[in-house]
Amino acid sequence: MKKYDSCKEFAHFRFVIALALLLLAPLMAAAQSRTITGTVVDATNEPVIGAVVKVSETTLGTTTDIDGKYSIDLPEGRNQLEFSFLGYETQIIVLTDNRIVNIKLEPKAQLMTEVVVIGYGTQLKKDLTGTVSSVSSKDFNQGLIGSPEQLINGKVAGVQIMSNSGSPTSGSTIRIRGGASLNASNDPLIVLDGVPLESGGISGNSSNFLSLINPNDIESMTVLKDASSTAIYGSRASNGVIIITTKKGSSDKLNISFNTTFSLQNKTKVAETLSAQEFRDLITGKGNDQQKALLGEYNTNWNDEIYQTAVGTDNNLSVAGNFSKTVPFRVSAGYYNQEGILKTDNAKRYTGSIVVSPTFFDNHLKFDFNLKGSINKNSFANTDAIWNATVFNPTQPVYSGNSGFGGYYESLDNAGVPATGALLNPVGLLEQEEHKSTVKRSIGNMDVDYKFHFLPELKAHLTLGYDYAKGEGTNYIPAEAANVYKIGGTDNEYSEEKTNKLFTSYLNYSKFFKNIKSNLDATAGYDYQHWRAKSPVFIDKNIAGETVSTSPAQDQTHVLLSFYGRVNYSYDSRYMLTATIRRDGSSRFNPDNRWGTFPSVALAWRISQESFLKDNNIISDLKLRLSYGVTGQQDGIGNYSFLPIYTLSNEYAQYRFGDKYYYLYRPATYVSDLKWETTDSYNAGFDFGFLNNRINGTFDYYNRKTKDLLATVSVPAGTNFAEKATTNVGNIESNGLEFAINATPVDTKDITWTLGFNATYQKVKITNLSLVKNENSPGSYTGPEVGGQGLQILTEGYTPYMFYVYKQVYDEAGKPIEGMYADLNDDGIINEKDLYRYHSPMPDYLLGFNSQFRYKNWSLGFALRASFGNYVYNNMAANAGAWETMQYIPYAINNMSRDYLSTGFQSRQFRSDYYVQNASFLKMDNISIGYNVGKVFNGPNLRVGALVQNVFTITKYDGVDPEIMNGFDSSFYPRPRIFSLSLNLDF
Repeated sequence: MKKYDSCKEFAHFRFVIALALLLLAPLMAAAQSRTITGTVVDATNEPVIGAVVKVSETTLGTTTDIDGKYSIDLPEGRNQLEFSFLGYETQIIVLTDNRIVNIKLEPKAQLMTEVVVIGYGTQLKKDLTGTVSSVSSKDFNQGLIGSPEQLINGKVAGVQIMSNSGSPTSGSTIRIRGGASLNASNDPLIVLDGVPLESGGISGNSSNFLSLINPNDIESMTVLKDASSTAIYGSRASNGVIIITTKKGSSDKLNISFNTTFSLQNKTKVAETLSAQEFRDLITGKGNDQQKALLGEYNTNWNDEIYQTAVGTDNNLSVAGNFSKTVPFRVSAGYYNQEGILKTDNAKRYTGSIVVSPTFFDNHLKFDFNLKGSINKNSFANTDAIWNATVFNPTQPVYSGNSGFGGYYESLDNAGVPATGALLNPVGLLEQEEHKSTVKRSIGNMDVDYKFHFLPELKAHLTLGYDYAKGEGTNYIPAEAANVYKIGGTDNEYSEEKTNKLFTSYLNYSKFFKNIKSNLDATAGYDYQHWRAKSPVFIDKNIAGETVSTSPAQDQTHVLLSFYGRVNYSYDSRYMLTATIRRDGSSRFNPDNRWGTFPSVALAWRISQESFLKDNNIISDLKLRLSYGVTGQQDGIGNYSFLPIYTLSNEYAQYRFGDKYYYLYRPATYVSDLKWETTDSYNAGFDFGFLNNRINGTFDYYNRKTKDLLATVSVPAGTNFAEKATTNVGNIESNGLEFAINATPVDTKDITWTLGFNATYQKVKITNLSLVKNENSPGSYTGPEVGGQGLQILTEGYTPYMFYVYKQVYDEAGKPIEGMYADLNDDGIINEKDLYRYHSPMPDYLLGFNSQFRYKNWSLGFALRASFGNYVYNNMAANAGAWETMQYIPYAINNMSRDYLSTGFQSRQFRSDYYVQNASFLKMDNISIGYNVGKVFNGPNLRVGALVQNVFTITKYDGVDPEIMNGFDSSFYPRPRIFSLSLNLDF
């Protein structure tokens, strides 16, 4: 490092900061003292100007001068001095009789030496050539976390994580760089301790498979985004990879940790409808005599009746240590119990894990035995109650006063039974029904590392892993319930069993060649992974035991075989090359198309290590990166989609021949030449760090082109057994920019302040999507149906899933004119040719910001997220905001959306762009405050905290929540606001 004489302004700035911190408290010297003098230098023996020298546990202190020298009086009874400076490790020195103490400060270089978990190995962060983001446990989101993915929500540029609803049994949708497919899966590959997990869920927990993993057991989550880092996973990596690493045993003394969180959850916003009195006034003033006769005398707020204040708790106990200094271990247990704000909704989770990591032969042989188990017990509420509570007649009571239909008020016809087409009592839908499940899951793996004695640079690695899950559930609805009274109730059971077996073996050679300043790391390996899912025959019975319907048993398997290799080469820590190749064979394709090859290459140049920057005091890191790679896709399609499959019909679909009925075999749609969907990815970016990495970040540009797109499209008539088939057709292209920056403005013994910000820009466009070219076709309708047709459309040259609607015309007062739309093609006729593509649910920009501030034992933190450019169709307003929706049958009237007061629509205007609303938002995900009490009763260290999650949302969107993945707001389960208190004890 050069002397600071060459940058005096910077030195003076630091000197002023140090003095300002010291002037916050009086500096007092004791009457009896001795003077200690010395010099403080950095790692290159250059003087450190403005370093703080302080008598430990006092306010006495001074700073070093322009030559790094100091002088301080040490009071009688004190024998420790503390040396600190921004960006350097604090040192505490115990004094004897010395009066001259010279100190060399070491920089905080954890960013440069941080080890990041990558595919089939680890790598120093400074040597990475790909786009990799790692979040450790100390930076995880806090609070009541039901599923692991929520730990990093808003923390990583280019990653969008959205909870599917406010239910504790719901999962999340995860998108890395927006996804790369249409009908095939857009979910990233999840790898847990080296075991790639299957996407999707299991019966009894179909939407929240990840919730079976205890978030408290997780040490870090690494996101691989570009093809250079993901291509080692080949056919499953088009949508990125998330590597979850769980906590291991410690190498020092026994550590016991216990933490508990207690929470209360409340609903935030619900769909806005008329109050009971407003509804009564509307019907009285505008309704006919029949409608007026259906008004009651009650004022029922149905949302208040179905929602509750939910109670939750999360408790975790872990013990970590080391047997005989060679066998680190960790054992943990957890209990999670969370009610939903929708009554009868509940999720319980019991978890346990054991990790043992013995080493032998002077660390040449290492084992990792990892076993995790969980039991989830779920109670599912009937979410139809949400829609029914929105529009059920608010002038009628919850209970009828008689015993019919369980005592709940229902709209009855002239025969005294629930009228066909009438809404059912929302409270009855919740309280009369029981939908329960128990899901058991066990994930285990054994890792073996052997470093050859005769060649220590060569290591053999073996992983044997499994993932087993079994889901069982029951559905029970009594015969008297209005929902199923016609069939005599419901009483059935279901189950499913899934297994995932893994064999991984690879050789790794790693050596530094000192003479040529080169480091070589090479890996070559083989994977075998086998999945199986089976379920017995499902028989739906009523309470009397009579069969209502059946579904056949299922037993499906698929296998993936893989060969792969990777080479990492670096010269003088400046020039880096990474090359990978993987060849996958999948049983989901026919033998001619079964194998796919997925290569990648990446280059990096650490400019900060060049002679002209190496000793720069300001720039501590600067690295350019460039990569290209090919990844594949085979998830989201059937296991046998390339085979002709015939399904035996049931008793309701038989063919009469003479006087007998025969079962039929029905052919299913199939495409024999189905093949891999592949994505070519380009990435260019740079990493930077300033002031010893006190400020650091990344910037990336990416471009992805997916070809042989797996999509469900219309096929020529007579060429298959259905109008549409999933086949390889078309291309999709996406590009984007990502930026992330982290800063530590203050870092002293008493005060630490860290900031993090990330931003993402993304665009996706379909470049080809048709088997039969038709210039008159607008594209393929898709998405939720309104008025009998998909609301969204897939069209070449446009963003996927754009809303396909009419352009609404407004009067001079800004009120929409019913049935009047713009004639966009100027032909004088308003028809389907005037529909146009209007925005998409996909955001253009994603932002994340977080801050952590510590003052002595106090801490304060918060996290914000923003999304811009995403639009949502407000179906709650569209489907309950017209006069015709007030009554469908003579026996019932329905409440209406408050939007009716603004439009006055008589008929529903399903395809009006009036209902496609800007859903950009700013959310504060959490804000927390904590206090480290310290040791209590000379025993454990105690920390306490309070936290609020889902603090506020700022948006122009009128509906329940602007954050809806498919852009269709209909009966959305509100995300609750959560208030939590936590307690941590560390022994």
